[in-house]
Amino acid sequence: MKPAIGFLELSSIAKGIEAIDAMMKMAEVDLLHSQAIPRGKYVVLIGGEQAEVEQSLQAGIAVADQTLLDYALIPNIHEQVLPALKSRIKVGQIEAVGVIETRDVTATVLAADAAAKKAAVTLIEVFPGRGAGGKGFITLTGEVGAVRAAVAAGAESVKKEGALVSSIVIPYAHKALLQVLTQ
Repeated sequence: MKPAIGFLELSSIAKGIEAIDAMMKMAEVDLLHSQAIPRGKYVVLIGGEQAEVEQSLQAGIAVADQTLLDYALIPNIHEQVLPALKSRIKVGQIEAVGVIETRDVTATVLAADAAAKKAAVTLIEVFPGRGAGGKGFITLTGEVGAVRAAVAAGAESVKKEGALVSSIVIPYAHKALLQVLTQ
């Protein structure tokens, strides 16, 4: 089985916390991200084997009941996405740098998956969004053409939902960015 990512968005913080408990008890999944966001919403992001994530999501959906605003399952997630969600990936050098900024958690993960599947790049970080705006971003590196293709694919994957904030490619990035992006 390939790894998968599951996402819940609820209109209740209390129900969000209760949903995490039910999800973690239901199946062997990793809790990748959970947080209260503006307007009293709560988001939960889990990862693991697809069957486990599906079972866990169903438990969370049942607990969420009428507070469920949105949910998503992304099967066959690219192998780089889970590690980059958990922590920044150390790279020895950078050539080009790509950044995709999104409006929400689901869009961040979708864009990262599409970018990594499109071209031979290294995901440095998949930041699902925290704090006031809940905006997320992806940073990646690789050969200039690969980074351009990956950023274009990632941006396109979330553009139609209006979730793309910005995307950039910095060809031949200054070596100082290596420290900034991987600290």
